[in-house]
Amino acid sequence: MSVQRVSEVVKPALLRWARETAGLTVEQAAKKIGVTPDRLAEWEEELLHLEDRRRPTVGQLRKAANVYKRPLAVFFLSEPPAQPAPLHDFRRLPANTLARLSPELLLEMRRARRRRAVSLELLAELDRAVPELPLRVGLDDDPEEVAARAREWLGVSLEEQAEWAGGYEPLNGWLAAFEARGVLVFQTGDVPLDEMRGFSLNERRLPVIVLNAKDAPRGRVFTLMHELAHLMLSRGGVCDPLRIGRLARTPDERVEVFCNRVAGAVLVPRDALLDHPLVSPTRGPSEWGDGTLEQLADQFAVSREVILRRLLILGRTSDDFYERKRDEYLAQYRVLEAQAREREGFAPPFRLALRDNGRAYTRLVLDAFEQERITPADVSDYLGVRLKHLDDIAGALEQVGALG
Repeated sequence: MSVQRVSEVVKPALLRWARETAGLTVEQAAKKIGVTPDRLAEWEEELLHLEDRRRPTVGQLRKAANVYKRPLAVFFLSEPPAQPAPLHDFRRLPANTLARLSPELLLEMRRARRRRAVSLELLAELDRAVPELPLRVGLDDDPEEVAARAREWLGVSLEEQAEWAGGYEPLNGWLAAFEARGVLVFQTGDVPLDEMRGFSLNERRLPVIVLNAKDAPRGRVFTLMHELAHLMLSRGGVCDPLRIGRLARTPDERVEVFCNRVAGAVLVPRDALLDHPLVSPTRGPSEWGDGTLEQLADQFAVSREVILRRLLILGRTSDDFYERKRDEYLAQYRVLEAQAREREGFAPPFRLALRDNGRAYTRLVLDAFEQERITPADVSDYLGVRLKHLDDIAGALEQVGALG
């Protein structure tokens, strides 16, 4: 295709739309594409009026498509495609801070929506029912009662939870419970942890939760429950549960505080904690030793901060002790996060694909392939891996090992 022909069919509005929806400024995009910001701005504003030597070549358009994570064909549409409404941002940011989402986070949102759309198509192809979340709650509901309903729906007993050892076993156990109930759970290791710990798509049919794989396993478990509460409220969005305190000063904080309370109560039910031998002798606010908090955290496979908050909510510790220990634990948690990032090593592509796509979605894609409803190229596209990794993915899918 000649430069002249390209200029006749590419719409400047499509170039601008692709860049903006990728979350890139003109300067950022131009650097990645390998042109000057002025040249990219010309393409987006005056393409049809430029002389041939200033128009983008096919090679430059391919580079732009790769940078924007879009197919090349998108530049030849008659108009920009309709975009879904942006996810609500529940993160508590400092006053006057512009909540700009990174290109990495925007891409993960697009990936999550696409995986869900693919899942709906494949379920129809395979003549399978579309799972639906039956739980509906409101902000005025009692978080303890909401948590009890959620736990009953998930079908995980306290005995089963107590049997989960450390490491990734609790995370994998809860992930399996969610996917068995029809919730698609994806993960990503590409978004900075200080930007997002999780988000959820506000869908009743085939709901979606995305976790940040950079977080510790127990941190991901809490975010998983936090996002479930969002789904029950029909208020999906971008979250960072660690940023939220106990008091709600804004409508968004009221939602986040509620979701944190539900998450804690799902993982550490009221009666189970109060009747625990380490807790039952205490009848009022007390201070707790680190060893006791650690034992309780291991018993319920949660963080010490979750135990501490539950003790406060249930009247077994004081505000002052909670705030002191929470600050201490969060400081330690940040150090551990930094150390974990330094220790990050190579993970096989098949294992990353299984972690990020989730077992339910991966199994659905492979089922459709085995029944010859999709092509090998479709499988590679839907899972984001080369075909040579499919045997490893299929083998890992049958194992219960850690997903990372």
